[in-house]
Amino acid sequence: MKTWELDAFGMDQLHLRDRPDAVAGPGQVLIKMAAFSLNYRDLMVVKGQYNPRLRLPFVPLSDGVGEIVALGAGVTQWRVGQRVAPCFMPAWVDGEVTEAKGKSALGGGASGVAAERVAMDAQGIVAVPEHLTAAEAATLPCAAVTAWHALVTSGGIKAGDTVLIQGTGGVSLFALQFAKLHGARVIGTSSSHEKLARLASMGVEHGINYRETSEWGEAVRKLSDDVGVDHVVEVGGAGTLAQSFRAVRMGGRIALIGVLTGGTALVNPIPVLMRNLRVQGIFVGSRAMFVSMNKAIAAAKMKPVVDRVFGFAELPAALAHLESGKHFGKVCVEV
Repeated sequence: MKTWELDAFGMDQLHLRDRPDAVAGPGQVLIKMAAFSLNYRDLMVVKGQYNPRLRLPFVPLSDGVGEIVALGAGVTQWRVGQRVAPCFMPAWVDGEVTEAKGKSALGGGASGVAAERVAMDAQGIVAVPEHLTAAEAATLPCAAVTAWHALVTSGGIKAGDTVLIQGTGGVSLFALQFAKLHGARVIGTSSSHEKLARLASMGVEHGINYRETSEWGEAVRKLSDDVGVDHVVEVGGAGTLAQSFRAVRMGGRIALIGVLTGGTALVNPIPVLMRNLRVQGIFVGSRAMFVSMNKAIAAAKMKPVVDRVFGFAELPAALAHLESGKHFGKVCVEV
């Protein structure tokens, strides 16, 4: 089978190789992979920015979908032919996350899924909504579950709430879709007027170009009746957190998800104290969250936003496209 391997850190160190076919061991299923989606984390892994001590060679990517082609001994809850996706953290089935569960994260702590066939523990996969294409279904394990965890599981979003999203990456667009699904209002930021127009077509009520409006936190506050938004889906990190503090209402929630602006800037914690803010780190989510989310997606016939689909042999080009920041939604790869 064909497998992508990272020999050393760097985009030019990804190599597509022939490896022996994976085999389903006891308690496992063998999945013939059909599609994958990329996350910013995958780019960081390849460049050595996520875990500089990663043991190489390494198979990258966390998100994929495929068809079960074999069952290992003792597996009774699945059948051959079902279309499934591995969970981002296969060991996090339910309950709170632990260090042990976190270490099972595919494509970072554990070997990834960038291969034609992968063997996965039967407890660490989920069936995906039938109305989705393979590429669309492949976008769900990380970005969609993260947004669901942030707004629904932990955020308790309800009709009439106001949500602030940042940019037009996968997590932000899923947050937009889930917010609209729950009857919430959405404000969005981007550096591109073209992307802001696309956000408006998806239901964003107000768009702010953060390059033109550096104090966008104050602008968001004015757009929310000088009160602030109920939820901020924070994907920027240290470089945007101060503006998010300004944008959120007293007692509001900030779901801290990404570090696109880096993690070394000084952050003033006083607004958290004085405005009774709830800032929670969101590290994707559990299998139980994935299952609940899929039920909502299936019921609403919701379609993830796919920017572009590359061929399996084009993984480096797909990662370069992600790095360019030109994408709107998820960048995918099909076998």
